[in-house]
Amino acid sequence: MTDYQIGSGQLSLSVIKQIIAEKKQLSLSPLAIERIKKCRKYLDDKLSENEDPIYGINTGFGYLQHVKVESENLAQLQHNLLLSHACGTGQEVPKEIVKLMILLKIQSLSYGHSAIALTTVERLIDFYNLDILPVIYTQGSLGASGDLAPLAHLALPLIGEGEVWYENQKISSAELYKKLNWQALTLQSKEGLALINGTQFMSAYGTYCLLKAKQFSAWADAIAAISIDAFDCRIDPFLTLSHAIRPHKGQIETAANVFSWLKGSELIERKGKQTQDPYSFRCVPQVHGASKDSINYIQSVFEIEINSVTDNPNVFPDEDLIISAGNFHGQPLALTLDFLCLALAELGSISERRTFQLISGTRGLPPFLVKNAGLNSGLMITQYTAASIASENKQLCTPASVDSIVSSNGQEDHVSMGANAATKCLRVCDNVERILAIELLTGSQALDLRKPEKSSPLIENLVADYRQVVSFNDADRILSKDIKASIEFMRNTEI
Repeated sequence: MTDYQIGSGQLSLSVIKQIIAEKKQLSLSPLAIERIKKCRKYLDDKLSENEDPIYGINTGFGYLQHVKVESENLAQLQHNLLLSHACGTGQEVPKEIVKLMILLKIQSLSYGHSAIALTTVERLIDFYNLDILPVIYTQGSLGASGDLAPLAHLALPLIGEGEVWYENQKISSAELYKKLNWQALTLQSKEGLALINGTQFMSAYGTYCLLKAKQFSAWADAIAAISIDAFDCRIDPFLTLSHAIRPHKGQIETAANVFSWLKGSELIERKGKQTQDPYSFRCVPQVHGASKDSINYIQSVFEIEINSVTDNPNVFPDEDLIISAGNFHGQPLALTLDFLCLALAELGSISERRTFQLISGTRGLPPFLVKNAGLNSGLMITQYTAASIASENKQLCTPASVDSIVSSNGQEDHVSMGANAATKCLRVCDNVERILAIELLTGSQALDLRKPEKSSPLIENLVADYRQVVSFNDADRILSKDIKASIEFMRNTEI
C-alpha cells in the first residue's frame, strides 16, 4: 500500500478515485509541513507582539466579532467554538463521504494560510489512515460561513468530544482515546475556526456524487444501447455526420459510445424498421451528451474548490497580512450541485421513458415483456417504480441555491444553501442508479425475447454476465430482488 503525499500536487477527481480504490494512506509532503509550520509561527509571533483585535483569533465570532477575548482564554475560545457549533441533526453522513471530508480538510489546511498547528493536521491524517470517522449529521449547514455544524462534528473528536465510527463500532471519542492511548488535543488560537470554516461538507458530497455521475453516464450509454437494439431501433441517429454539424463534445462522445456498443449487432441490421424512433431512443446523444458536458463543467468547478483554502480569516505570512474575507461561501458549489441534480435527473428521466416504451407491447415485443400476459403482469410495475423515482427527482431538482436566510443577527445575511443542495444531490444520484437498474432489467428481458437473433458481441457479453445475477423472467416473481441485484451488478461491473 503506497502513500499519497498531501501537498505534492493538485487533487483531481481521478486522483481521488485512485486514492479510494487503492486505499492509499496519507502523509504530508515536506513542502506542506514547511508551509504549515511557517504560518503557525507567524500567527504566534503576531499575537505576542500585537494586542489589536483579529477576527476569530482574539475576538468572538459572527455577530460577536467586536467582543475582545484575552490571551489567556484563546485556547478555551477555540474549544468552546467547536462545542457550540456542533448543532447537527438528522441522518448520519455516509462514512464514505466523512472520509472524503477529512481528506479535503487536510488538503485545504496544507497550503499554509490557515495557521493550523502541525499536530492537528497530523491527527486528522491519523483519523483518515486508521478509518476513524467522526459521526456527522446531514442537517445544520447554511453553506456560507463554511459548513459550520458538520465540520464542528468532524473536529469534535480532536478535542476528545463527540462520537466516531472505529472498527465498525460507534464509540465515544473518550473511549477511542483510551483504546489507542492517545491524548485529546488542546487547540491553539485560530485552530477551531480553521477547522470549522470551509466547504468540505459540500465539497465531499459533490466529489462523491461526481464520481458516481461519471459511472452513471457510462452505464446510461451502455443500457440505452441494449434498449435501442431490443426495441428494434435504427442505427442512423448514431452515425457521425449529424453530430459533426452540431459538435457538442458530449453529444459526439455519446453517439460514438452507443455506436461502439452496437457494432456487429444482427438486430441493428434488420430490414423493415420504422422510419423514426421515439425521442428517448433517437435523441440519446443529445440528452446524454448534454448531461456529460454539464458533469464535466461541474467537475472543473469542484477541482478548483478542493484545491483551495476556504477557511477564514486567511493568513499570509510573507505579506504580513491577516485578511478576513469570504472564501467559505459555498455559492460556486451550491449552483453547480443544483446543476448536477438536473444533469443526473435527465439521465433518469429519459431512461424511464425507454422502459415505458419497452413494456408497451409494440414492435413485436409482448406486453410487459412476459409470456402469458394477463396471468402474469411481467415487468409492468417496474415502470411504475421508475416513474415514481423519476418524479421524485423532479421535485428534488428545485434549486436550493436560489434560497437564502439571514443568520447571526444579520451579520451573515446571504447564504448559499449549498449543503442542502449537496444532500439532495446524493438522493438524486441514488435515484438515478435505481432507474438505470430498472432499464437494465427491462432492456435485457426485451433483448432475450428477440432470440435467436443477437445483439452485438459487446452487448451479448454484458447481458450474459448480467444473467449470472438476474435470470430471465419466465413468470411473475418478486421484482424488488431483481432491482437490488441489478444495482449491485452495476456497482461491481466495470464498463
